[in-house]
Amino acid sequence: MSRIGKRPITLPAKVEVSIDGQEVKVKGPKGELSRVLPAEVEVTQENGAITVARRNDSRPARQRHGLSRTLVSNMVEGVSQGFTKRLEIQGVGYRAQVQGRNLVLSVGYSHPVQIEPPEGIQLAVENNTNVIVTGINKEDVGNTAAKIRAVRPPEPYKGKGIRYAGEAVRRKAGKAGKK
Repeated sequence: MSRIGKRPITLPAKVEVSIDGQEVKVKGPKGELSRVLPAEVEVTQENGAITVARRNDSRPARQRHGLSRTLVSNMVEGVSQGFTKRLEIQGVGYRAQVQGRNLVLSVGYSHPVQIEPPEGIQLAVENNTNVIVTGINKEDVGNTAAKIRAVRPPEPYKGKGIRYAGEAVRRKAGKAGKK
C-alpha cells in the first residue's frame, strides 16, 4: 500500500470540496481549483477528511494512488494558504521590475526580457533583485518560477544569474594564471 496514498487529507475551515465522479472541485478563501483524477483511483469525503483509494492493485493504479492524493492535497493547501516561490538575481546591473502584470528582467542581454505570468499567478519584486511568484496552483507557481530562472540560470564561475532563494550553486575555479 502506498504510504502517501493512504494518508487522509484533513480539510481546514472555510474549504469546501465537491466530488463528481472523477472530478474534484476545491473552493476556499483564496479561490477555486478543479482537477479530473485518473480512473484507477476513487475519492471519498467523510467527516472533514478526504481519502483516496485505488480500485485494484494493478501497476497503473499503484502508480497513480500517491500521485492523486498529493494532487488533491496540493489543491486543498493552495485554496487555503497559497504557494510562494522566491528567486534571487545576482550580478552587477542585473535587476527586475514589474510593469502591469508582466515581469521585466535586465540580466545582461542587449534587450530587457519580458515574462507574462499565466492566469492566477502574481509576480512581485523586492529591492530590484528578489522576485516573488505567488498563486494557488502549485504546478503553475513552480513552472513560472522555472521559466524565470531559465532566462539566465546561475553560472558556475562568478555565480551570476537567477537562482531560487536558498539554492546552492557549485562554483568552479577559473583559469590558473601564468607562473
